[in-house]
Amino acid sequence: MERTIIRGGLVFDGTGAPGALADVLIEGERVSRVAPPGALAVDASAARSVDARGRWVTPGFLDTHTHYDGELALAPGLVESVRHGVTSVVIGCCSVSFVASAPDDCADMFTRVEAVPREVVLPLLRETKRWSDASGWRAWIDQHPLGPNVASFLGHSDIRCRAMGLARAVDRRARPTDDEQALMERLLSEALDCGFLGLSGMTNPWDKLDGEREWSKPLPSTFARARERRRLRALLRRRGYIHQTAPNLVTRYNVLGMVLAGAGLLRRPLKTTLITMMDLKADRYVYAMTSALEWIANTLLRGDFRWQSPPVPFDLYYDGMDSVLFEEFPAGQAVRDLARDLAARRALLTDPGYRARFRREMEKRFVPRVWHRDLGDAVILEAPDPALVGRTFTEVAAARGADPIETFLDLMIEHDRALRWHTCIANDRPEVLASILRHPGTLLGFADSGAHLRNMAFYNFPVRVLKRVRDAELAGAPIMSTARAVHRLTGELADWFGLDAGRLREGDRADVVVLDPARLDDAVERVEQREFPGMPGFCRLVNGGEAVREVFVAGTSLVRDGVPEQCLGQRRCGRFLERAAS
Repeated sequence: MERTIIRGGLVFDGTGAPGALADVLIEGERVSRVAPPGALAVDASAARSVDARGRWVTPGFLDTHTHYDGELALAPGLVESVRHGVTSVVIGCCSVSFVASAPDDCADMFTRVEAVPREVVLPLLRETKRWSDASGWRAWIDQHPLGPNVASFLGHSDIRCRAMGLARAVDRRARPTDDEQALMERLLSEALDCGFLGLSGMTNPWDKLDGEREWSKPLPSTFARARERRRLRALLRRRGYIHQTAPNLVTRYNVLGMVLAGAGLLRRPLKTTLITMMDLKADRYVYAMTSALEWIANTLLRGDFRWQSPPVPFDLYYDGMDSVLFEEFPAGQAVRDLARDLAARRALLTDPGYRARFRREMEKRFVPRVWHRDLGDAVILEAPDPALVGRTFTEVAAARGADPIETFLDLMIEHDRALRWHTCIANDRPEVLASILRHPGTLLGFADSGAHLRNMAFYNFPVRVLKRVRDAELAGAPIMSTARAVHRLTGELADWFGLDAGRLREGDRADVVVLDPARLDDAVERVEQREFPGMPGFCRLVNGGEAVREVFVAGTSLVRDGVPEQCLGQRRCGRFLERAAS
């Protein structure tokens, strides 16, 4: 039995209680003792000793909105999350899971919307996927060499595609037959029996399919009608499970129906979480609107409702026009639809009629937007022409004596994906972000880890939250206590999702992080490119910083002195976390 004693750290147990100096003894998979410093008599030769003096000792962090479904099969250590202290992740979000549908269907639903290379995901699914239901998936995951723990939703698009076939599942005229509806309900019920968290959905129409068969159509769950959704939600409500979904980001009005569907007036509330509460640059009213909706849902309607929030500035990086945000307006969709034919894309960008349409949609005001479309707030990071680097598109246009939108399109014609640029779309105002961090109606865990590999990186969001909280405290303007911040990132999330995680107490599973607060510096805000394991030549964005020094999952050391262990992804340490029905 492996034994580790962590000595002299400031221990936060994940309940919100103040930190206390203590020694923590890990024996096997469990925390066996938490005692005042020096009170544990342990034979030094029989246990590894970790000096945690001046450091924080916390439960492992939770990342409760990821798209690690593909990476789990390829590189199950999930090193970019684990090395920043995340020991439990939630997959199967936004209607897409790799449970019920055929490999090709799963790839079509996953790779374009999540911006993950199809040429990697599809062969991997064809090679590994031998199941078509939740029990088969459980048999696979229960033998897989997981680094962190994994919990999962079942995707509505997944079961709709399995029941109706991909073509009918994305046909606006098609409705599920009684047998097809019954199959969806049976697949969901079986998943709940297997410990899944509930059902994930998606109604946003600019999340599009990949593949040759139904290229560029929205995900299957966006085609579901009221009866289909109502019956699936009724099953969740009856059994006390969770509905995770996203509103239509083009019109946004259907969020009201989602709030009403979860109401607990004269019935059991449906536990509901939506994406996302943010302070959008494009629409500053969104934060106030989402805050008001949460109050209505939980106070007036007696629901159990939470927004999922990215608790850091929402920075995005683009290779040319390769980003899901170009899907939110028709002219951008047209370019994305030609991703496989660069010559045709270049011809489109040259067409005067298209350019006029692109301008109209870029300049259109008083319509819901996620991307602010301000080319003066978009900095070029890499380009074949070094003179472009470090300048905004507006600055380049001024130097050329040209219009910013015309210059943007010209640069896309000239350089396409070789032009890499950056902007921040949300959470740029520190005082509003502090309000989001404190908001009782938020779950601090919308990171999309494992997706949009070249567009964003929020793997270390818990560390960045702790840095922001510590910086504010040192500046004399506290956001919340460190103990409360740890609770929000650990025990609070575990409690809401019904997971056995997020605590550091005697008898608890030993998912433990040792963090050096002196290293909560600007390095944790850094984003850099690093080659993705298993994808030679493909670089993804990752986070910097060395604040996390030690990580244990079930008592096994996975990060030692800031360096991931060789066993990560080779040895099974994490487990499937079943949801406890409420």
